[in-house]
Amino acid sequence: MELAAVENAHMRPFHRKLLVACCGGPLLDGYLLSIVGVALTGITAEMGLSSTESGLVGVVALVGMFLGGLVVGPLTDRLGRRAMYTIDLTVLLVASVLCVFVTDAWQLIVLRFIVGFAVGADYPIATSLLAEWFPQRERARSMGGVIVAWYVGAMLSYVVGWAVTEVAGPGGWRYTLGSAAVLSAIVLALRHGTPESPRWLMDHGRVDEAAALVKRILGTEVSREDLEAAREAEVEKGSFRELLGGVYLKRTAFVAIFYTAQVIPMWAMYLFGPQMLSAFGLSSQNVSNLGSALISALFLLGCIPAMRFLDSIGRRPTIIWSFVLMVLPLLALGVMPQAPVVMVIICFCLYAFFAGAPGILEWLYPNELFPTSIRASAVGAAVAFSRIGAAVGTYLVPVSLQTLGASTTMYLGAAITVVGLISCVLWAEETKGKSLSESSGRGGAASRVNA
Repeated sequence: MELAAVENAHMRPFHRKLLVACCGGPLLDGYLLSIVGVALTGITAEMGLSSTESGLVGVVALVGMFLGGLVVGPLTDRLGRRAMYTIDLTVLLVASVLCVFVTDAWQLIVLRFIVGFAVGADYPIATSLLAEWFPQRERARSMGGVIVAWYVGAMLSYVVGWAVTEVAGPGGWRYTLGSAAVLSAIVLALRHGTPESPRWLMDHGRVDEAAALVKRILGTEVSREDLEAAREAEVEKGSFRELLGGVYLKRTAFVAIFYTAQVIPMWAMYLFGPQMLSAFGLSSQNVSNLGSALISALFLLGCIPAMRFLDSIGRRPTIIWSFVLMVLPLLALGVMPQAPVVMVIICFCLYAFFAGAPGILEWLYPNELFPTSIRASAVGAAVAFSRIGAAVGTYLVPVSLQTLGASTTMYLGAAITVVGLISCVLWAEETKGKSLSESSGRGGAASRVNA
C-alpha cells in the first residue's frame, strides 16, 4: 500500500510555500558560487592575494559543498529533515556576515569553506522534503524548480555584483559577499514552521505523529494501519553501506556517472563561456560576453520543456535522448573549429538547451531511486560527485583550451558526455507515474525496460 494521502494530494498553498522555501538553497548555491567571481578582482587588489590564495578563495566553497553533502546527508536520514532544515542556513547567514569583516586571506578562505559546507548540506535536506511531501504528478516539476532556482541565483549574483560595484567601487566586495546574508535571512523566514516529513516519521516508527501531521497539513484522515502498511522495506538509516550494495550500488553508480558527465561540460561552459568562445575566434569581448549570456539563459530555458517531457514521455527516454542531443553540438564544434561565429554560438546554445532534463534529473533521480532511510544520503553523495565534476571543469578546461586547443577540448567534452549516455542506456530506470515506495524499492530495477 502507498502513502496515497500524500502521493495523490491536490496542490495546496502549503506545497507552493514549501517549494519556494526549498528552492532557496539552490538559489543561494548559484548566487554564492557566482558572486565570488564578481568580488574576486576587488579582493585580490585590496588583500594582495597570491595566485594560490586567489584560486583557493574561488574553489574552496566547492570543497565545502563536497563535504557538506557527504556528512549532512546521512545525518538528515538519522536526525530528520526538519531538524537540519534551518541549522544549515543559520550557519550560512552568519558566515556571510563575517565575510564583511575579514582582514586576512585565510579568514576568507575558511568562511568560504563554511559557506560551501552549509549550501552542500542543504540539498539533501530540501530535496528530500520536496520529494516526500509533493504529490507524484508534481514531483518532476518541483525538482525542475530546484535547478531553475540555481540559474536564477547565478544571474542575480551578477546583477547585485554590478550594482554594488557601481555604488561602492571595487572596495565594495565585502558587501557583495555579505549580500548573501540578506537572501539567507529571507529563506530562513520562509522556512519557519515547515513540518517534518511524514515518511521520515513513519520510517522511524512515529506512525501516530505522521498520521496527525498528514491530517493537519492535508486535511486527510489516515489510519495507523494504512501507514504501517505503507512503510518501506527496512534499510539501515543513513548508511553509506546501503548505497554500495545490491541494486542500490547500481543506482549510486548511475547517478554519480551521469551527473558528473553532465556537470563537467556544463560547468565549464557556464564559467568559461567567454574564454571558450574566444578560442573559436570571437575576438570581440562584447560579442563573447553576449554569447555567454545567451548560453546561460538557454541552460535555464531548457528546463521548461524538460519538466513536461519527464512526465509525458518519461524519465528514461528523456535522459537518453537528452544526452544524445548534447553530444552532437560538441562533436560539431570539434569537427569545425573554424565555424562561423553564429554557428559556434548556436552549438553552445543547443548543448545548454538540451542539458535541461539531465539538470532536473540530477535531483529527481536520487530522490526517486532510494528509500526514505537513505534518500538524503543518496542526494548528499550526488552533491559530492557533482562538486568533483565542477572542480574538474574549473581547473582543466582553461588548461585544455591553452594546450590542446578548442577542437580537442570539444572532443573531450563529447567523450565525457558519451560516458554519461552509456550509463543512461544501461542503468536509467523509468520512474514516471510511480510512488516513491514503488520507484525506490529493491525490485525497481525491472522498470528499466518500461521506456
